[in-house]
Amino acid sequence: MRGFASDNYAPAHPAVLEAMARANTGQAAAYGYDEHTERATALIREEFGEDTEVRFVFNGTAANVLCLQTMVRPHQAVICATSSHVNMDECGAPERFLGSKLLDVPAPDGRLTPALVDVHARSFGDEHRVQPAAVTIAQTTEMGTVYSPEALRELADHVHGLGMRLHLDGSRLAYAAEALGCSMREASRDAGVDAVSLGGTKIGAVGAEAVLLFRPELTPDIAFMRKQSMQLASKMRYVAVQFEALLTDDVWRANARNGNRMAALLAELVGDVVEITQPVEANAVFARLPAAAVEPLQQRFAFHVWDDRTGEVRWMTAWDTTEQDVRDFAAAVSEVVGQTAAR
Repeated sequence: MRGFASDNYAPAHPAVLEAMARANTGQAAAYGYDEHTERATALIREEFGEDTEVRFVFNGTAANVLCLQTMVRPHQAVICATSSHVNMDECGAPERFLGSKLLDVPAPDGRLTPALVDVHARSFGDEHRVQPAAVTIAQTTEMGTVYSPEALRELADHVHGLGMRLHLDGSRLAYAAEALGCSMREASRDAGVDAVSLGGTKIGAVGAEAVLLFRPELTPDIAFMRKQSMQLASKMRYVAVQFEALLTDDVWRANARNGNRMAALLAELVGDVVEITQPVEANAVFARLPAAAVEPLQQRFAFHVWDDRTGEVRWMTAWDTTEQDVRDFAAAVSEVVGQTAAR
């Protein structure tokens, strides 16, 4: 079934599989002491800065938790959007493994602002309350929106002015950078972010993410943290080479460009039929469907109901989404919604 449930549904990009096959020759040193890990690390540093600390992991939950682990202690807290992945979709992993509290605040479009941070950035020095020490955001957000470099810089300056650190969940950073027409560094580090969970899986990898740390005070223990978190791959070459493929010849950008373009096309084709509930800024379309239209459409196409109380749904596009996929789905939406309205 073709569908729009998640960019995780897409297959691995051919360049990634070809790179893994090339790496599957002869023996190589284990645990990241191989030439593929060395090259992938160099490519990431070329993109984000030569002083970037790079640690490859298997999945985004681990990348997020490890980044935050460098920033907070158990008596401290992390401020996040209520809709954020760390708050809603990681089964409590950040709180369990950090031992720290998440302080969530509603953000209607998924983006935190200095004013929203200030909802929880208080009680500093009060021994009876957890101490806010970090803010985590996503680029793109869970609502498909994107922080401009200017908005991100304003937020980062505010967070740093309060003595806290700023983490960016970059599982879809590639889509955000392409939407902004800038580099991934400009959409994160250059705007003041202290650490990034760099996503590979949603942009064409099999299962490859990375912890990127930009401040030396965050880096001393990351090797031990990764090992204790069961994220140190023995055959690291197969993880690292996926980033090598995505960062060569801007494969990541071409993949993101297709996902973003297909989302924009979908919103354009269904905009007169359904209510688009969030700005379409990257590869996600949020819309409101009549309740009676959801099941008939899901029998033909995969997608998620975001809020069953309001009928809001999420449609994701990916590197492999075709224009025909979008046109077929848009036609089905028009047909089913029309039938529902006629009842």
